[in-house]
Parts: sequence; structure tokens; C-alpha cells
Amino acid sequence: MNTMLIVLIIGIFAGFFIQSIIGFAGGLVSLPILLLVMPLNEAVSYITIFYSISAPIYIVKEWSNIDKKLLKTLAFYSFFGLIAGVYLLKYGKPLLLKRGLGLFIILFVLYSLRKNKKISKLSILKPIFGFLGGLFSGVFSTGGPLYVMIVQKETADVKTFRATMFGILGLVTLMRVPALAISGVLTSKEIYNSIFVLPFFLLAIYLGKRVYARVDDILLKKVIYVLLFVSGTLLLISN
Repeated sequence: MNTMLIVLIIGIFAGFFIQSIIGFAGGLVSLPILLLVMPLNEAVSYITIFYSISAPIYIVKEWSNIDKKLLKTLAFYSFFGLIAGVYLLKYGKPLLLKRGLGLFIILFVLYSLRKNKKISKLSILKPIFGFLGGLFSGVFSTGGPLYVMIVQKETADVKTFRATMFGILGLVTLMRVPALAISGVLTSKEIYNSIFVLPFFLLAIYLGKRVYARVDDILLKKVIYVLLFVSGTLLLISN
């Protein structure tokens, strides 16, 4: 087993273990690990493949807990952002955009912790958060933090938050697969290598679900903020 495949297994396992626990951050955790051994477009392709496998499972299991009105709004605007993001991934130089996202996430976390209350004006920004979430999902497979910002403020409890995050990330992934394939970013090479990673991916989902059953809501909210802050920092300083 070569180094690339070992790092791919580690990255996918770590990302989807966390994803199964809190409802997002699969790409945020996996991406920095995968970028150690492969270019950005390959890393995004691998993450997309495994998101597309997990998406139907998550959506079906969590359907009753999903805020469907919010999901519909975010999915609609995400579609347009996703198209722009895939185009930027193939033809652009998105480093500045990546750092801008990192800074935005950090400032949001610091503001939320300081205020510790609902941000009433955030609701009117759902179209913007939907578009930007799709954009960064297309470029980096890391649109999760933007969805977290709006979904956390629009849902009443952690169960609804987690289910709605599964829903929006799943729908965005299902839209992203054909977009990446048509653009030539996703190839048969990534699909072939993913076969060897599949058992470890399934193990990550199983273990993550077991851990989630033992974690209380207060701790989960703290973990969400910590992961947002760490992911924002990594996006800000990474090359």
C-alpha cells in the first residue's frame, strides 16, 4: 500500500468520523490531510465521492428531524454557488478566497461567543449563505461552516441542527458529483482508489454514530464552535 493511499484512508476516516458525530466538518477535517499528498482538485474529488455515498444514508435516517423549509431555501441558492465554485476550481486561483473564508469563520465564532444570543438579522441572509456555501463546496468541499452559521441560528435544538446539516450537505454533494464529472475534475482514477478506502469509511460512520449517542447537547455545541475556529484558522494560514 503506497503513501498516497495510506494518507487518503487516514484523511477520509478522520473526516467522516467527525461528520457522523456533529453533522458537518467532513471536508474540513479531510482536506488538509489529503492536501499533504495530492493537489486540490483530486482531494475535492475524493471527498465528494464519499459524501455522495453517505448523503442518501444520512438524509433517509434523519428525514423526520430536518427543517425542510430551511433546507429548500439553502439548496436552491446553493445550486448557483456550486456552479460558480466548480468553475473556479477548474480555472481560477482560489487561495485568496480560501483565506477570506477562514477569516470570516473566525470572526463569526468570536462574535457568537461574545454575544451568546440569537443574531436576528442572520435570517434575511439565507440566500447569501446558501450561495456562498455552494461556492465553497464547489471549490474546496468545505462549505459546511457557512451552512453551520445559518442553520445553527435557524434551528431550535441540536437534533434538528444535525439533521438539517446532513440534508443540505447531502443535496449539495449530489449536485456536485455531476458538475465535477462534466468539468473533468472527477475521473475514473479517484473512483478506483476509493474502492480501497470504502471499508475504512464505513467504519468511520459506524464509530461516529456510536460516539454521537453518548455525547450531550451542550458538549456538542462547544465542539461545533471549536471545530469552526480551528477550520477557519487552517483555511487562513494554509497554502
